[in-house]
Order: sequence, then structure tokens, then C-alpha cells
Amino acid sequence: MRRQKPMTMEELMNELQGQKTYQEDPNHISFEKLFNEAFMSKYSNCKSFDEFVIKGNFQVKTEEDVADIPDELFDRHVVRETKFADWKTMLETANKEYVRIS
Repeated sequence: MRRQKPMTMEELMNELQGQKTYQEDPNHISFEKLFNEAFMSKYSNCKSFDEFVIKGNFQVKTEEDVADIPDELFDRHVVRETKFADWKTMLETANKEYVRIS
């Protein structure tokens, strides 16, 4: 069993404040990278993921905020603003394209 390295005081403070970043995890890809300007311009009416969520009147500061949006509501926004049938398809396509260009 692999031991986890101890947290630094800064990491602990960030986690306690709800600001823990996922940049430390090499298996995690941020929405900013997944839904880059090229992807958003190709598949949506927006130039960025931020613009996309703002256009839907969603209050999103973290990826967890996106997960908290009811599926039906977010799927309708995806259909209205992108070339995708639902959020799951949009996310899967973004992951595939990211892997292909990385």
C-alpha cells in the first residue's frame, strides 16, 4: 500500500477553505484544459467554458459546482448552446479530444 505524502500547511489551509486545486493530481484534467477555446469554438456558441456556464445563468466556481447542477437542467443548456445531445456526450468528447492532442 502506497503512503500518501503529508500535506503542507498551505495545502491544508486551501483544503479547509474549500480551495483545494487538482493540479497536484496528474490524472485530473481541469475544465479549463478540457474545454479550451478551440473546443468551445468548434462545438458551441461560446468561446470559453466560463462564458458557456454564465450564459446558462449557472453559478459555477468549481467543478463540483457543475456536478451539483441538476442533469436535466444542464443537459437542456448543452442542447441549446452546443452541438451535443447532453452533458455526458460533451464531456466524453472533450476527454477524447484532449487525449488525442496531448
